[in-house]
Amino acid sequence: MNRGLAFFIVIFMFAGGVSCNKKKEDPPRIPAGNVIFAFHHLVDGEPLHKNELIYTNAAANDYLITEVKYFISDITFYKSDGSRKVVQDWKDIFYIDDDIPETKTIRVFDQIPAGEYDSISFVFGISEEKNQSFIYVNPPEVFMAWPTVLGGGYHYMMINGKWKDSTGLTMPFDFHMGIGQLYKGEGYNTDSIYAFVQNWFIVNLPGSGFSLKDQDTLSFQIAMNIESWFETPYIYDHNY
Repeated sequence: MNRGLAFFIVIFMFAGGVSCNKKKEDPPRIPAGNVIFAFHHLVDGEPLHKNELIYTNAAANDYLITEVKYFISDITFYKSDGSRKVVQDWKDIFYIDDDIPETKTIRVFDQIPAGEYDSISFVFGISEEKNQSFIYVNPPEVFMAWPTVLGGGYHYMMINGKWKDSTGLTMPFDFHMGIGQLYKGEGYNTDSIYAFVQNWFIVNLPGSGFSLKDQDTLSFQIAMNIESWFETPYIYDHNY
């Protein structure tokens, strides 16, 4: 499943963002810069308008979106020489919520070594090792908790909304993603769960190579194409 098709990237550069006065006793400074990610949510190439029944998916369902919220983690920068830098200082799991503007901008606290980079990737969701219950105790992240009986930890994503069903009624939908389950026999009785499926995946951002100079700041504009969740690689019909 090429889920990376849901994302694309635009890069901006701001030069000379920081100055410093070197003291004689300071250790040699490694050339490095700063990185900012700004997330945007689109439908059919246009900015998302929530709570408006103005969209039609590939299955011909008329729908609206009320909420878009998700986690990304393990942002990784790949250098041309084969080395890589994984974001981990201060925070390595990021919560993004369309209703909370400040969550849609990630200011990476790590200093990123200057140089030539081939690409950027991140984990959509939270890896099995890190996706542990009760790591968040405050809103809004705490509201993303995934039921313990279904594997615990946290939702990777919630896209909530409504669609007009085949009878013309407007019905709610919760398009959620998290740890999956395998069930014995038929049906979905939680007593028959015998294994869990880790559904997080890696997004390799297309066209994300860049050059970072000492003390520069790069801003990456990343867009999620919401309609892609309903058509890549399979067409999703809310009626079924």
